Amino acid sequence: MLRLLNTVALILIVYGVGLTTSLPHPPTTTAPLIAARQTYDTKFDNVNLDELLGQERLLKNYIKCLESTGPCTPDGKMLKETLPEAMSTNCAKCSVKQKYGSDKVTHFLIDNRPEDWKRLEKIYDPQGAYRKQYLAQKEKNNSMSVEEAQESTTFFET
Repeated sequence: MLRLLNTVALILIVYGVGLTTSLPHPPTTTAPLIAARQTYDTKFDNVNLDELLGQERLLKNYIKCLESTGPCTPDGKMLKETLPEAMSTNCAKCSVKQKYGSDKVTHFLIDNRPEDWKRLEKIYDPQGAYRKQYLAQKEKNNSMSVEEAQESTTFFET
């Protein structure tokens, strides 16, 4: 089981995803109740991740927040509170966009900011399961033909 997100590892950094806090009133019927599935807030799903990943100061501030070495914005605080659950459940409550964004951000950090990733990994994935699986899949994709790689739309199975 993946310990670190296929998830909001750091998309949460960008998305500032939090749990919805209110549930609807229970029905007034005696019929069996179906448990409501909480999901992460989707209000940041349309954020331009490429633009945010290119903003050094913003990215550093979120990383410092997650490391508890700097202040957190309200979104950063939500992210920091949500991230452990999202990682432990393989982002079960994430939207499709959040899973995609999560992969995009974490892959960017692993590939382009390995020192930042190592520090976050020590906190949120000490065994390095997410990074190992990502790098194995990346190696597999590099050995595929162009057509096979284009058909592969996700890095991880859920």
